[in-house]
Amino acid sequence: MIKLTERQKKILDFISREIEINASDILLFLKRIDVDTSRFSIVRDLNILLQNDFINKIGGGRSIKYKEKSTSPIHKYVDVDEYFNRPQDERVLVSESFDFDILKKLNQVFTTEDIEKLDNLNRHFRKNIKKISKTIKKLETERFVIELAWKSSQIEGNTYTLLDTEDLIKNKIEAEGHKKEEAIMILNHKKALDFINKNPSYFKILSLKKMEELHRLIVGDLDIHYNIRKSPVGVTGTNYKPLDNEYQIKEAVQEMIAFTNNTKHPIVKALITLTLISYIQPFEDGNKRTARLLANALLVANNYCPLSYRNVKESDYKKAILIFYESHNINPLKRVFVEQFKFAVNNYFKT
Repeated sequence: MIKLTERQKKILDFISREIEINASDILLFLKRIDVDTSRFSIVRDLNILLQNDFINKIGGGRSIKYKEKSTSPIHKYVDVDEYFNRPQDERVLVSESFDFDILKKLNQVFTTEDIEKLDNLNRHFRKNIKKISKTIKKLETERFVIELAWKSSQIEGNTYTLLDTEDLIKNKIEAEGHKKEEAIMILNHKKALDFINKNPSYFKILSLKKMEELHRLIVGDLDIHYNIRKSPVGVTGTNYKPLDNEYQIKEAVQEMIAFTNNTKHPIVKALITLTLISYIQPFEDGNKRTARLLANALLVANNYCPLSYRNVKESDYKKAILIFYESHNINPLKRVFVEQFKFAVNNYFKT
């Protein structure tokens, strides 16, 4: 996750309070608050803010000005370390329970510029996958399945190593010293991914039935009840409380499904699904696993590169989810999603 310096945070905060400003305005502001710096350092900081999509540059030459890219609270910069340095009970939640207005807040989760960048990346994926042979595609698909099954399970506390996971999936050999449930969790990922890959167009249009089918594959043989839960669940590490009424849960899911089906771009569909299944927690268990695989199913259905999450830190992923629960700020999770999309395009199905 991006970590801004104190000076960069002050610059970003100053820009967010103005309409448009130039580097000289920022230099005067920093001197006024006793921050010793130079114009060169400010330009370097502004470039970092630009590279990370926090601000936009307007004009050129000596008339360049800067403005905040998004004024929406869901896109604000969050210092993740600072956020979690506060004890759980001292963090102020924007809503302690599910907010039925959440879809209105997520209406513009990506800018046009964001989408153009991701579409350009995906064009490389499509070109690559057309060029490779059937044999290489099969091997790459197997590698992807192994790495996603491993990382997605690891995020949920599974202690299998990547090599253990490979041996389990390829050779059906369970690692010694591990619970049976860990092997089942990993193999369930394979079953779900095999189903997605064999039926790519199945998830073109989302439905509650399809979501529940995928959930069954993910949690099969793990003593977890299927379908919409009928009892409350708690979430470790946060005071956010998911809905506890079966009919309200179903209503929230159906609103998410309708929103997803009415959304045109697959990248937006995937991030919304990844975020909201985790937020709604419609099932007794396996919600985040289902969210990750269903988001991938939507990408695969629309010929977009799926995510393996292989190089994400489990703590970064979990913290990004918790920040959304508590503040409805999607910026940390969106950054995880985008970085993992870039990683997947650059590391799988290449010639």
